[in-house]
Amino acid sequence: MWAILSGIEGNIAAYEAVLADIKRQRVAVEELYILGDIVAANADSEKVIQRIQNPLPGELKPHVCVGWWEEQCFALHGLGLTAEPTELIDRFGKETAKSLWDSVSRETVRWLRGCHFGFFELDCLLVHGSSVSASDELTPETQPWKMLDRLQRVQANRLFCGRSGLAFEYQLQEGSVNSSVKRLDRQQPLQTMTVSKRKVVGVGNVGRARGKANYTLYDPYSDRLEFKTVGYSNKLLYL
Repeated sequence: MWAILSGIEGNIAAYEAVLADIKRQRVAVEELYILGDIVAANADSEKVIQRIQNPLPGELKPHVCVGWWEEQCFALHGLGLTAEPTELIDRFGKETAKSLWDSVSRETVRWLRGCHFGFFELDCLLVHGSSVSASDELTPETQPWKMLDRLQRVQANRLFCGRSGLAFEYQLQEGSVNSSVKRLDRQQPLQTMTVSKRKVVGVGNVGRARGKANYTLYDPYSDRLEFKTVGYSNKLLYL
């Protein structure tokens, strides 16, 4: 069984609630994946990083990949693909950018730079956004051709993502896709691609909604999927 989560966003209480709930599962959880957005413009971001880096005895060591907030940190520190965090400023303003700078240390940014873009396990891609980028947001309203494209890029049958913050299961049924080139005089067929049954899963968001954390349990051998919700209040956890 895998536990898959995303979007802690510096909310240490929510993360502790999820860890406690994982321990309570009747079926042993053997892998823990955190699909980005560990930090945010939140003063507790460093506490979350330290908790991830130092699991308690008997706890799983998380597999961590970068998310949208981590990429904004890279841009702030001059380590990203862009010189400035324009996406962060356009969306949240300069005050949030300053708060993110104050919340995440240079040392932590260097550690985050060592994290993976995503993970490919068995036939599953686990990533924050999609196979395109951490900013790419997949939702239940995303067009089927786009979902198929994101899966086909890495030849995955299952894609787990956390960018939208939503918990959802999106199934693509078996079928075929015909491609062609339309010319002025005629339409020339190129190829027909047979598509097997595939799935895109939104794993929810741990830290965004105060008092409620969401994550996903998945059995890669039986393909069983379960969305979990954990309530919490500071250090008091409840279901």
